[in-house]
Amino acid sequence: MLYERVRKALEGWVLLREETLRLALATLLSGGHLLLEDVPGTGKTTFAKALARVLGLSFRRIQMTPDLLPQDLTGVYLYREGSLVWQKGPLFAQVLLVDELNRATPRTQSALLEAMGEGQVTLEGRSHPLPEPFFVLATQNPVEEEGTYPLPVAQKDRFAARLALGYPDEKALLQALRERDPLLGLEAVTGPEEVLALRGEVRRVRVAEELLDYLLALSAWLRGREEVRLGPSPRALLQVERLAQALAFLEGRPFAVPEDLQRAFRAAIPHRLLLRLEAELSGASPQGLLAQALQAVPAPVEWA
Repeated sequence: MLYERVRKALEGWVLLREETLRLALATLLSGGHLLLEDVPGTGKTTFAKALARVLGLSFRRIQMTPDLLPQDLTGVYLYREGSLVWQKGPLFAQVLLVDELNRATPRTQSALLEAMGEGQVTLEGRSHPLPEPFFVLATQNPVEEEGTYPLPVAQKDRFAARLALGYPDEKALLQALRERDPLLGLEAVTGPEEVLALRGEVRRVRVAEELLDYLLALSAWLRGREEVRLGPSPRALLQVERLAQALAFLEGRPFAVPEDLQRAFRAAIPHRLLLRLEAELSGASPQGLLAQALQAVPAPVEWA
């Protein structure tokens, strides 16, 4: 099992909750991208580097700043010795960490949209495919607003799931960092060929019609609430299904169960919900509405 191999490889080196690791791997195997929202210093960069290393995938990091241009991500054509030479940008990596995505201007943020949605970049009328698998982990500081550009709903919808690493066990972390570099000694337990093959296996995980009806009922409940200005999109529901398939696969099952769908729903939907201003002022939150939906809509007792 891939999850067990990765967990054992990271055990004792990177302090991480098992559920966070499981959801991150599920997002990768579902073909989606991951948005990490948390305060600085909780290990987001270390986690991304460690994950890329144990998966045997190439890694690049982009630090977003307000003066960054789209070509700083995609690359440029340079004139050398009488001809144009393609100089690849940092987008050309299998695992890409986009640090503080909301510090870049909307123009630069939009440069990621084609890469995340199509697996390619286009420059001077030419399309350049990105390496496979292509997995974006973008970080966003949810508390700092100075010098930031909030992500538009369309760009948030490009991320299959949103996770928060949370504060680790600080005593254990300090002891571990005192002893060694948390990335030192990590070895790959798989490679890009196996990851791509596993993506194909994930797509074959069975999702019964009863579970799809359950997903549609959850979405309809949210869209019908007065507090909700914009509910889950069709792409969001597809991401939930694929994420549920990946979670079931990581558990060693050839079929999904309601718990897989619920876990996927919690990870994939909150960052896509747009609430009305009066609802936010009254204390409503996407996570709270999601919890209400899961309580109000009964899960199927039997599924084929």
